[in-house]
Amino acid sequence: MYQPSPALLKKYADVLVKFALRFGKWVKKGEVVFVQLPECAKPFYLPLQQAILEAGAHPMMEYLPDGVSKHFFEHANDDQIVFYPAHFLHGKVAQMDHIISIVAEADMYELKGVNPKKLTARRHSRKEYMDRRREKEHAGKHSWTIWMYWTPAMAKEAKLSLKEYRNQIIKACYLDYKDPVVQWNKTSKYIEKIQKWLDKMKIEYIHVTWPDADLQVKIWADRKWLGGRWVNIPSFEIFTSPDCRETEGRVKFNQPLYVYGQMIKWIELHFRKWVVTKFSAKENQKLLKELIAIPNANRLWEFSLTDGRISHITKFMWETLYDENMGGKYGNMHVALWASYNDARVGNVAKLSKKQAEKIWFNDSAEHKDIVSTAPKTVTAILKDGSKRVIYKDGQFACKIR
Repeated sequence: MYQPSPALLKKYADVLVKFALRFGKWVKKGEVVFVQLPECAKPFYLPLQQAILEAGAHPMMEYLPDGVSKHFFEHANDDQIVFYPAHFLHGKVAQMDHIISIVAEADMYELKGVNPKKLTARRHSRKEYMDRRREKEHAGKHSWTIWMYWTPAMAKEAKLSLKEYRNQIIKACYLDYKDPVVQWNKTSKYIEKIQKWLDKMKIEYIHVTWPDADLQVKIWADRKWLGGRWVNIPSFEIFTSPDCRETEGRVKFNQPLYVYGQMIKWIELHFRKWVVTKFSAKENQKLLKELIAIPNANRLWEFSLTDGRISHITKFMWETLYDENMGGKYGNMHVALWASYNDARVGNVAKLSKKQAEKIWFNDSAEHKDIVSTAPKTVTAILKDGSKRVIYKDGQFACKIR
């Protein structure tokens, strides 16, 4: 079995501890870092713990055995599925300063066959825990990051050799550079240039077209564009949470959505008067129906584009963390129907109450699933004065980044 070199794993650990956490700054001495690491990513356990210790922080390592999730859902009753250990979870939020979560699958279809209602119920039972984390994050007292480890099962699903799959991760995270953290800081500056360019235009609407799409989305004046965030490693997307009340049109996605150990393929959505009035999928439409039935999930809460000049991801990886950041010839567009990003609002989101967020059309949900298309597309901005400007074509934004 392939064993990554200690030097490679040290670089990866340094990216997470010295770049991704604490909003792009180093973890501080005395801070608590909670780590969720599955068994199939075991080679990364010690290097990651070492990086946290070298920073003077305190690691709290949660080691997750492979193959236990399905067993739980097969044997737990309804009360056990939604049980909320308040004292434990609230204490965890109070104690930890940072979270590192590792995406790694020993079996891509472990949850296949599990009733989707059980999966969504479990997710929603943890909503208060996620709300408390977000509140602490918006107050600048908590940070988190999620990243991916390569496994044979994940490579097989992507129809790549383990070496090919691993190399996509190495290149995407700049682990082939002498100092990946330096390169990440450069990329963050490129993304920041695009964000400022978009914000300066004060876009009223965006219109997306290709043969399988004709979609218009309202941005609204109090929104801003986000990107280059440290919560996802890698992250190349530039996105916002638009004003969902004026979403009109249709769009078909050529990339599958992987959720709950199942694949939903060829999703098509039709919007009329800002809600999904029609939807379909060539595979697992029943699961898509369950997801859209979640309160307020039938509206568009995120719109995102990735510039192919920035992203080093050229292969579909069968994992949203990477697929929503795919570059390649035509870049990618993705949308999300479930939770929105309150920090896409101009101003101090830490002081934004739940009721205030609802008034300016942000959605609070336990779910956030990104649906991706890598089709060649043209994105046109409609500005406040009514003029139009092509802002994205041939996989890149219409501005210089270097």
